Amino acid sequence: MTEGVRTFRNPLLPGAHPDPSIVRVGDDFWLATSTFEYFPGIALHHSRDLVHWRPAGSAIDRPEQLPMDGIRSSGGLYAPTLRFADGVFYLVCTLVREGSGGGNFLLTATDPAGDWSDPVWLPDAPGFDPSLLFDDDGRAWLHGTWERDPVAAPGRTEVWVQELDRESLRLVGERRTIWTGAMAGARWAEGPHLYRVDGRYHLVAAEGGTEGEHAVVAARAEKVTGPYEPCPRNPLLTTRHLPGDALDVTGPGHADLVELADGSWWAVFLASRRHAGRAGLLGRETFLTPVAWEDGWPVFGGIPVVGEAPALPDHPWPAGPRVVTFDDAPEPPGSPEGSPAWPGDEWLTPRTPRSAWWRTGAGGLRLTARPEAVRDAANPSLLARRVEHHAFTAYLRLAFAPSGPDDRAGLVVYRGNEWHVRLEVAASDGGERDAVLVTCEAGVEREVARRALPPGPVRLGVEGQGYDLRFHAGPELVGAVSGEQLSDEVAGGFFGTLAGVFATGGGTAATVGWFEYAPLPERPGRPSAARPAVPRWLG
Repeated sequence: MTEGVRTFRNPLLPGAHPDPSIVRVGDDFWLATSTFEYFPGIALHHSRDLVHWRPAGSAIDRPEQLPMDGIRSSGGLYAPTLRFADGVFYLVCTLVREGSGGGNFLLTATDPAGDWSDPVWLPDAPGFDPSLLFDDDGRAWLHGTWERDPVAAPGRTEVWVQELDRESLRLVGERRTIWTGAMAGARWAEGPHLYRVDGRYHLVAAEGGTEGEHAVVAARAEKVTGPYEPCPRNPLLTTRHLPGDALDVTGPGHADLVELADGSWWAVFLASRRHAGRAGLLGRETFLTPVAWEDGWPVFGGIPVVGEAPALPDHPWPAGPRVVTFDDAPEPPGSPEGSPAWPGDEWLTPRTPRSAWWRTGAGGLRLTARPEAVRDAANPSLLARRVEHHAFTAYLRLAFAPSGPDDRAGLVVYRGNEWHVRLEVAASDGGERDAVLVTCEAGVEREVARRALPPGPVRLGVEGQGYDLRFHAGPELVGAVSGEQLSDEVAGGFFGTLAGVFATGGGTAATVGWFEYAPLPERPGRPSAARPAVPRWLG
């Protein structure tokens, strides 16, 4: 890079931020990403320069807005597309769930950081990954992906397009198939987005599945309904032709384009960072790359770690707090129970919370220990945030006095209800308390280690270095486990790993005074046996 040139660093949004969709409205950029089974759903971010982003809430943030009860891990909200027309923001998405109650739907808002509408369901729109094109003539075109015969030809998908009436928000006219993939017999041609550029209609889509074979492909047509000719340079962005063990980033795809006011083009897309040549814990993240147009086709600028930023004024937002501090003061006698307002944009919980089991206020963040367990496909009393680094630490101050053998509360590193690690405070056989390290692999729990705890509040923490996870209670190392079970290769799924706090049992409250997440320096290779046993933050 030339000295003084403004730069950006990938990933643009670290941690689990897959399936990015972007829109520019004047000087503002808005971006939506998938959240699957988590609430609040469909994360939104805002930027003024395409480099610095801040959370802007979620499109699904009311429990009654859209039910996600009982949804399996990596079910739920898939691949939103965010668009703007005539003063209104439109968001189309898919709810994936077993049995009835799923499908494609549409939300609207006049302020993307404000309240979004209840879903308008699109029962005539088949499949998943819906997108919208607002054409120059005022017409709107919904498009998406579906498997025509999932039994006989699983993964063989088609991209369709059909007009959407903007008044009734219903599909009208004929639905047409416009794409089956760039490769002969392509699998999982999906994530389609249509654009009108210089009088032509351009289709940008994903292909090959969302793992190592993932790719970005393109086609174009004179009419929105086709026929579409494939780009002769397909695939336009992929790592499928490179040895996986030599890659730091793999599986780029699901790109969405945005045009800047100066006429330049950029793309956001998902990809996965690897650690020491292996799949990491982070899931699929949002990346940025420039796009040029050559011979009427888009040309992607690769996957830069550091790239030259768009020619926009620098607009950094104030940095968010590394330490999330709840009110850690003693609770005054006779004080109210606190506020059930959501603790902050960084926090997620699995599935729909049907009661306000969290409270913030004097005394800290209080979680009611309910019967729903972390391993259940339910909504336990669990709040967690994305892990964003291969080397990280997460720790908290917890006050919890279990009143029975089923009462548990503590720290969790969470990939899903069937794949996680818990460091929990539990009652001991002698009526005192223990710190218990538990792994859950494919739904099977195993106690790894146990240490006695002194009375009073305790600090629980985890340090991660790649797959090495070391859990502490106070100054003591409780135990170390391999996080490989939480990786893309083992646990799988479409979302990344979270770190947070939970409480389960018969109603006892757990109180969190503060929670900190922070990156650590990465160390090459496996951790040394001579590594200090006590992290600095517990010393």
